[in-house]
Parts: sequence; structure tokens; C-alpha cells
Amino acid sequence: MPLGLYISVPFCRTKCSYCNFASDVFSRTVFQRYVDRVCSDIERANQTVEQMGGRFSRAVDSVYLGGGTPTVLDITQLERLFVTISQNFQVQPGAEITVECAPGTLTPPILETLHRCGVNRVSLGVQSFVDQEAASVGRLHKRATVLDDIARLRTAGISNINVDLIAGLPHQTAESWKFSLAEVVASGVPHASVYMLEVDEDSRLGRELVAGGTRYHAHFVPDEDLTADLYGMACERLNAGGVQQYEISNFAREGYESRHNLKYWTRQPYLGFGVDAHAMLAQEAGQAVRFSTPDSLEQYMAGCPLTRTLVSGQAALEETFFLGLRLTRGVDLQEVARAFGRDAATGFCGAIAEFVRTGLLEHQGERIRLTERGRLLSNEVFERFVSDPAPLAS
Repeated sequence: MPLGLYISVPFCRTKCSYCNFASDVFSRTVFQRYVDRVCSDIERANQTVEQMGGRFSRAVDSVYLGGGTPTVLDITQLERLFVTISQNFQVQPGAEITVECAPGTLTPPILETLHRCGVNRVSLGVQSFVDQEAASVGRLHKRATVLDDIARLRTAGISNINVDLIAGLPHQTAESWKFSLAEVVASGVPHASVYMLEVDEDSRLGRELVAGGTRYHAHFVPDEDLTADLYGMACERLNAGGVQQYEISNFAREGYESRHNLKYWTRQPYLGFGVDAHAMLAQEAGQAVRFSTPDSLEQYMAGCPLTRTLVSGQAALEETFFLGLRLTRGVDLQEVARAFGRDAATGFCGAIAEFVRTGLLEHQGERIRLTERGRLLSNEVFERFVSDPAPLAS
């Protein structure tokens, strides 16, 4: 089965106040050393996979440069990443090749480079089409910047465009959110991702919210009920606009679902390179192995060891449920029986019945899926389908 490749570029122009990813603002002097290290890891992929105990094909049908903001790299660094990938893997004709971009970073030389390197999909970190909301969390762009980027991408031959939005940003209201949703539909982009603001201590805004403070516009953040309503509004309005929900946070026009991200949710093989990059590969006898790089730039550049987790048959079954339930189509119990044995799902019958009774799941024929309410409380559902495996030292 062809691989998906993920390349992490953890560099940003600014660190958004809501961000809890392994990315930050670094001196450009670090960029070249980082690209050198990532390219070295790509060239050593075969040895790494062997050490981790996995198996893989060099055929690749999706490549995803994420971050951070990969387009803060200069054109020679971007080109080197793509050349190294093509020299070490067999990128198939028609492969989906995605690059994440912050609006305003798509200079003419960067656009030309993306086109030359075969990029055919771009994900724009918009978060809001309302300038005040975007500025309140440290985004540097305005609505006009986003619309200009979309137009220039299309002129460059890249029409497969995703727009990220966040429900629950400071100053957001039902009316302002409707405006952002209407802009997505009116723009004609074929894909949108909608996330609810995470309130935890892994971001500056989250810490301020937990502390009840006012920095980072925390006192203008909508409450949980309004944020949930905004998410429901997104589902309704994007679906009505022809951008259909196919995963908890993802919406697409027909044929434009993210092929790379579907690999994660359907347990297809993928390899990751760079800071906080993850991989899942098959082993013998139907088992799998997951491994990941350190989540800090310092540890990654120092060559700290990978974290490795063996995926047993039981763990694979659990993943099939909690990942598959993210998808609007849900989980086909007949497919589960074929893959894991006729009685494999027996241990989950009680949980399934309970969630159907409480309105979090619906059971139609041989398929189970989250309800609208279940998507809002999805973590509560997923917890019943997963245990915590112990990671192994590499």
C-alpha cells in the first residue's frame, strides 16, 4: 500500500496565542541546519524503519508539509526538501502534495517554487475572515490578504485549497462567525477545516483562560456553549453550501477530501520527518508499529531517540473504532469482523448500546456513526474504545 509522507516545518513568523503545536519563532540561521537534518533523515528512512521493526513500500501517494509555516523557508530550502523526497521515494503520478501556508507568505517566488515542485494542494491558516478576530490571536493577515492568496493560487494552477477556521476566538459572535462561513462558501474553496478553540495550558491563551485573566483578549473568548453552537452552525451552513462534512473537523466538496489525512483515520501507512513527526507502519502477522520524533527542536536536532509503540491486534481494533468514528460515514461492523474476526467487536457491544441509548451514536444496519451531539462529545465516546499502550524505548 502506498505511503503518506509528512514533513514537519516548525517555524512561524509569529506564535499565535492559541497555538499548542510544536512550532515557534526561530532565527532564520536555524532553518538550513534543520532542513539538512530532515533531508538526512529522509535519506536514512530505510535504516530507521528497520530499527523500528516496520515494513514499508517506497511508493508514495500523498506528501504533506505542515508546521508551523513551511512557506517561511526560502525557495532553495523548499526545493531541497522536495528533491530529497523524489530521490528517495517513488512519488506516484497524481499524488496529493499539500503545503500549509500562512496568508501573506505566498510571494511570487514561493508560488513559482510550489508549482515547480508539483504542489497541487495548499492549506491556508485563516482562522477567521474578520480582521479584529484574526489580529486578536496574533495572525498577521487581513481578509483581503486571504482572498488575494486564493486568487493567486488559482492563477498559478493550484485550485485544491483548504481554509482553516477556529470557532471560539476572542471577540467572535454568532454574526461574525456567519460572516466567516459565508466567505468560505463564496470563495469556492473545495475544502474547509473547522476546529473549536482548545482551552488548556499548552498555549498562552489557554493558560490565561484557565487562570481567568485578561491577557491575549482572553476575557473576550466566547463561552463553551456559544463555541459549541458556532461549531453546529458551521456544520449546517457549510453542508448547505455544498462543502459536506466528512470528518469531525473537515468539510469538502465532492472529490476533494484530504487524501493524506484520510490515511490517519483509516490506519493506512505513513512516515513522518522533522520535529514531532509521527509514523505508523505494518509489521508481520498483521500487527503495526508507531514511532515519533521528539517534540522540541532542541531535542530533535540533538538526535534524541524516537519513541516507539507496538500496536497489538487489540490496539489496532481499538484504533479502528476511535479513528473510524471520526469520519461521518462511521465504522462498518462487517468490515471489522472481516479484519479482526467475527466476535472481535463483542467487547464493545455494551458501550455501543449505551451510546445509542444516550443519543451519541446511531446504529444503522451494520454501521455505527456519531450523531450531531456525539461529535460535540466525541472524546467521551472515544475513551470507551481505547486503552493506553505503554511506549517502548527505541
